[in-house]
Amino acid sequence: MSHLHVIVEADGGSRGNPGPAGYGAVVRDADSGAVLREVAAGIGVASNNVAEYRGLIAGLEAARDLDAAEVDVRMDSLLVVNQMSGIWKVKHEAMKPLASQAAALVRQFANVNFGHIPRERNSHADRLANQAMDDAAAGLEWTARTEVPEPEPEASAAPAKRGLRARPPGWGAPSGVATSMLLLRHGETPLSIERRFSGTGDPELTDRGRAQAAAAAERLTGWDISAVVCSPRRRAQQTAAAVAAVVGVEPVIEPGVAETDFGKWEGQTFAEICEQWPDEMSAWLADPDVAPPGGESFTATFARVEAARARVVEEYAGKTIVVVSHVTPIKALVREALDAPAHVLYRVHLDPASLTTIDWYADGIGVIRGLNDTNHLAGLQTR
Repeated sequence: MSHLHVIVEADGGSRGNPGPAGYGAVVRDADSGAVLREVAAGIGVASNNVAEYRGLIAGLEAARDLDAAEVDVRMDSLLVVNQMSGIWKVKHEAMKPLASQAAALVRQFANVNFGHIPRERNSHADRLANQAMDDAAAGLEWTARTEVPEPEPEASAAPAKRGLRARPPGWGAPSGVATSMLLLRHGETPLSIERRFSGTGDPELTDRGRAQAAAAAERLTGWDISAVVCSPRRRAQQTAAAVAAVVGVEPVIEPGVAETDFGKWEGQTFAEICEQWPDEMSAWLADPDVAPPGGESFTATFARVEAARARVVEEYAGKTIVVVSHVTPIKALVREALDAPAHVLYRVHLDPASLTTIDWYADGIGVIRGLNDTNHLAGLQTR
């Protein structure tokens, strides 16, 4: 009986979503990290999610062909990992047959664990997917390269379980110098007063919102701030300007931390949406892969925000920075730091001009130092 324990790293991509797509997967020995098999292919026109599922299936098939008994799957697709772990339901019709095929393969092994990893730790599978797409665009069929890459340092680490990244043992924080991210939600706007969906719309701060921004700026003088990064939305830029004036740095725009695009729900209240789009609202609340009509899904927001976080941390490694953003992106970063499922968004409350602090380490692990801190707003009149 085989006792082979392998790690499958899989990825997929689409240049257009949908557009020309491909997948890649690498199978490693879990003990040594040695590469046992590489697979990749162009699959024509498809979405990112379809390509990612195809990568998973190809990786599992390769592990089966190697007669593996135990498999640890690592992917940067939160959607695939959480659906295969049973955390999220598979609702999209195009995903159901792929998820069923993957589940049938899973049942052929003694044990399979799924783990979510940051995109930068899935670079080998991503490179294979891009090679396959390049070859397909040139009219070629992908073939394994003659030079097999050296195992990546993370490959021999203990696998993450049930969609969670591996954590260092003990109660202490991860070692190394952290990049401290002070996440500031923008101040009050007319839409936030009325609890209306506010995504791509561009309302200005109210007078009270400007006072909140000023109070937050004063609070932040207690830190050694190296940069102020903000969403391109006007309410965020107005809040960031107040902070920048006090800490003495010019704001830098980062589109990746903009609020979710709520599409046709923009400017509507929850009750109004439930009345006009009851089925769409139910689907949206049940599945993070579902987008509002004409809008953006939470899954897409998570990917966008995670990529922005990686860029900002790389740019300002080891420093303390202020990021002025919105409810959903800040909650997405809290979710990422906790390695929690998508529904954690509904369990976190963030007030206007509140401060949330997360330390990010080089391996992508985040440690939350504070959440929804509003002490600096104590002197302002409440509504």
